[in-house]
Amino acid sequence: MENHASGFDAAFHALADRTRRAVVTRLMSGPAPVKQLAQPFAMGLPAFLKHLRVLEDSRLIVTEKQGRIRTCRIRPERLLETEAWLAEQLALWRASTDRLAAYVENEMSEDDAA
Repeated sequence: MENHASGFDAAFHALADRTRRAVVTRLMSGPAPVKQLAQPFAMGLPAFLKHLRVLEDSRLIVTEKQGRIRTCRIRPERLLETEAWLAEQLALWRASTDRLAAYVENEMSEDDAA
């Protein structure tokens, strides 16, 4: 359980940054070389590589080197794990708010009857 939780911590930490979210979004359309991924961002390559490292450490992406070109690709299974956890949390919150709404409606109808 602890490894599972720390995996989510790493994934959410990685996705907390807009640059990393933009990289993940771009990689959803297919693998891309690092140089191409870095182009839209106003930062040096060393800074951009730090972002990629965080994404790799969280296991959201994987990079492969062929010759001089380093290509990144998304790990969809990792995103699906995170999405499943979020769906569970959403279901819990919806159930709680549904119970609260039913309670409030019940109280209001009792006040109207009195």
